[in-house]
Amino acid sequence: MKTYLLPKLLLIAVCIGLMGCVNVSPWERGNLAKPSMEIDPNPLQSEFQSHNYSSREAAPSHKSSSGGGGCGCY
Repeated sequence: MKTYLLPKLLLIAVCIGLMGCVNVSPWERGNLAKPSMEIDPNPLQSEFQSHNYSSREAAPSHKSSSGGGGCGCY
């Protein structure tokens, strides 16, 4: 009974993997290239929010900060 489980799981994995393969028409590529489709659509706003958060928490987790207190200064 367990020998039939592996081929079924493999078939399911292949089917799921093939669902991601799709041809996009040239006139549809403009919709996928919109800024709202990016992982981080507002990188500058995210940078400001990260800086403000690290300043309030007094934690040097901001990628461009170099220590300092919770005042927001470097």
